[in-house]
Amino acid sequence: MTYCLSLRLLIISLIFIFLVLLPSAAQGQQRSYTNRNLDYVLDLPSAKWSVIKVPGVAHVSTEFRYGEKSPVHLRIRREFVDDGVSAADLLQRKQRFDRVSLRGYVKSKVELFEGRLSGAKYAYEYVTAGKPTAVLIYYLQANNRFIYRVEFVGPPHKLQALVEQTDFIARNFRMK
Repeated sequence: MTYCLSLRLLIISLIFIFLVLLPSAAQGQQRSYTNRNLDYVLDLPSAKWSVIKVPGVAHVSTEFRYGEKSPVHLRIRREFVDDGVSAADLLQRKQRFDRVSLRGYVKSKVELFEGRLSGAKYAYEYVTAGKPTAVLIYYLQANNRFIYRVEFVGPPHKLQALVEQTDFIARNFRMK
């Protein structure tokens, strides 16, 4: 009788410990990134995303990388557009350009996208240096003059495996 009671208490205690500790362990993987020179906040869902500083002519750009061997790269660019230009308009312009300039271009699907900023999602593949490359772009409308391009580039199989993380990053992308 006391054995059964002790066993029940042990099981209840273990369940309680798992319920308390596991959510905090899962949250520990997620982190936010911002910089005083940036006007946005980026939530990264995994510690496997690392920050890369890329020197440029005018300034240093911040990019992100997932993985070491054949990594997936994340670039964020702010595009100044004419008043009234939507994310869908910018996406169509990009499609026309890619269709004629990229060797082996294969368009995937285009979808409307909802998150903290709304916009459109565009995926495609092309061949570079004899290897297939996948691109997934989220065009996120900040206001009537600025659209952010959140662009993931990498091997098709790796980018496909990260689709939940790319959606998470784009869905939680926000202005400061």
